[in-house]
Amino acid sequence: MMTRYWPALAIGIAGMASAQMTPPPGSPPVRRIEPSKIVLVGDSTTAVIGGWGPAFCADHVTSFMACINLARGGRSSGNYRWEGSWDIAKAEMRVAGYRNTWVLIQFGHNDQPGKPGRSTDLANGYPENLRRYVREARALGATPILVTPLTRRIFQDGRLVDDLAPWATAARQVATKMKVPLVDLHSDSAAIVQAMGPAASQMFAQMPAGSTPVGSAAAPTATEVQVQPLAAPKLSFDNTHLGKQGAAFFATIVTKELAEAVPDMRPLLVP
Repeated sequence: MMTRYWPALAIGIAGMASAQMTPPPGSPPVRRIEPSKIVLVGDSTTAVIGGWGPAFCADHVTSFMACINLARGGRSSGNYRWEGSWDIAKAEMRVAGYRNTWVLIQFGHNDQPGKPGRSTDLANGYPENLRRYVREARALGATPILVTPLTRRIFQDGRLVDDLAPWATAARQVATKMKVPLVDLHSDSAAIVQAMGPAASQMFAQMPAGSTPVGSAAAPTATEVQVQPLAAPKLSFDNTHLGKQGAAFFATIVTKELAEAVPDMRPLLVP
């Protein structure tokens, strides 16, 4: 019986919406809002569940900055492009209506040797991939920003094993030659982790050392029956990925670096 009232109700709602499209007479001029956008491109150390990106988007940008995390676990500067993820990032750069579109690009972990289908050549492949990302982002009107790879937390005889240093150096060289803003996360994170040492730096890990990964045979199972199961995060202890505390810590570092490297971004960043 109530269905006969829906057409009239819909017309009334449409009329109200139409009336709200314009300001009432005598109102001050309306200033058009032109937000900016930041797109995160990279591997698991930037991505959700393991990287600094989620904390950055959640806590370090204002409502006038759209923050889109397109980083993917297991990706290098090569397979991120080969699989089509970079095409998705470029589609975001083409969206009109933004005053500025910035693209943060961080690779290195999966570019290292010994990773089939992912590794790239440090002398030529890796830097050329970064250069292509820079050129293509600029061609679309976006501003690329290179981010050196987050350090691993591996120690030997009390000293940090800085195995990502060559990739960080290559990224810095590309940034210098192409005049690209640089967030030197590697230098910052390596200095911090070295100063903390192997025990204290475990605070950044996804799970405490010796803990049982979620989903393993020894892990406790839920008693509730899930009619519609959700994705289960693959959490574990390692010396690369970040838990929530680590994500929050290094997202703050990235924010401070961005404020220095890109002054136009400062009004949109929350320390």
